[in-house]
Amino acid sequence: METIFARRLQDGDPGGHMRRAVENFPIPAMAERVWNGYFVSGGKGDDKPYKPIAMYGKSSSRELLETCIVANFVEVWLARDGHTNPVGINYLEKIQLPHLPSIYGAMLAGVDYVLMGAGIPIKIPGVLDLFVNHEPATYPLYVSGAEDGDDNLMRFDPREFMSGEMRPLKRPKFLAIIASNTLAITLLKKSNGRVDGFIIEGPTAGGHNAPPRGKLQLNAEGEAIYGERDVVDLEKIRAMGVPFWLAGGYGTADQVQSALDSGATGVQVGTAFAFCEESGMKEEYKRRLLEKSRQGTARVFTDPVSSPTGFPFKAAQLEDTNSDKDVYATRTRICDVGHLREAYRTDAGGVAVAGSRCSGAKPESARFHL
Repeated sequence: METIFARRLQDGDPGGHMRRAVENFPIPAMAERVWNGYFVSGGKGDDKPYKPIAMYGKSSSRELLETCIVANFVEVWLARDGHTNPVGINYLEKIQLPHLPSIYGAMLAGVDYVLMGAGIPIKIPGVLDLFVNHEPATYPLYVSGAEDGDDNLMRFDPREFMSGEMRPLKRPKFLAIIASNTLAITLLKKSNGRVDGFIIEGPTAGGHNAPPRGKLQLNAEGEAIYGERDVVDLEKIRAMGVPFWLAGGYGTADQVQSALDSGATGVQVGTAFAFCEESGMKEEYKRRLLEKSRQGTARVFTDPVSSPTGFPFKAAQLEDTNSDKDVYATRTRICDVGHLREAYRTDAGGVAVAGSRCSGAKPESARFHL
């Protein structure tokens, strides 16, 4: 969110929405610093690059952390503005470095739900509990090659950013995004706080998908093959006694009814909102993809190597975009955002430290973490 927020400011804050939200941030001095650091009156111009955002580390600069806190607050505040319906925010567990300041910023704005998948987020409920009273929290960073005794905890103390006492925050409900019964059981038994429900995503859900269980097999077109082992037993989920929602191919009235009949609280909808007028997708892409859908020629490819996370990733096939192999081959590969970098153990002066590398830097480096 900090990257999107900073670029909106550099575009001159079209519509003044960022300003409206920032004026409601509960720590005005922090908001002013972040605003002054990125806002360009009238916009920077199309011929000028965006000011880069610093990349996260195990310990990040105060400027970056403040930008992250304010950005997540702004996004949630705007989503909640003008109505009383619940609002949630979805994070990927694999993007670990921004977790703590991101969640705190969202909670400052009164977020109702925190959703998280793409990993095993057993430590998130405890973070939510601590942030209610602005208490310091930690989160374990996955470090490739880590050894016993290494300090891989990230730390965040809200009181280091507060300008005075603040009232307790609302504890948002936590929904874990899962693709197996085993993960549901693990989260309920081992989480350090309350898990309030599950989003169960099948292999047809958009975005990242959990890899197939067992040995990876690809079909003739190069897509991962899913089988019976990847089907979640909804009766067992229902017996766990927590609400759950179903995702992936539940966009019709019949499928919604089927989900409700299975005991689900509801369904998750993605595609319809990705193609609505208010979404950030390029208008030309929406128009061309909708036309393909009407013609019956739309195609979504589950790519096993395009994401540096190692998870299969859904990509709508559209000419003259990066889904076209010829176009993709000419793309200059650069890690200028860095959220999906991998932390790894290095030895510096005899002290174990975490370095980082982009696992997507070369096409051949993409791999599954099974």
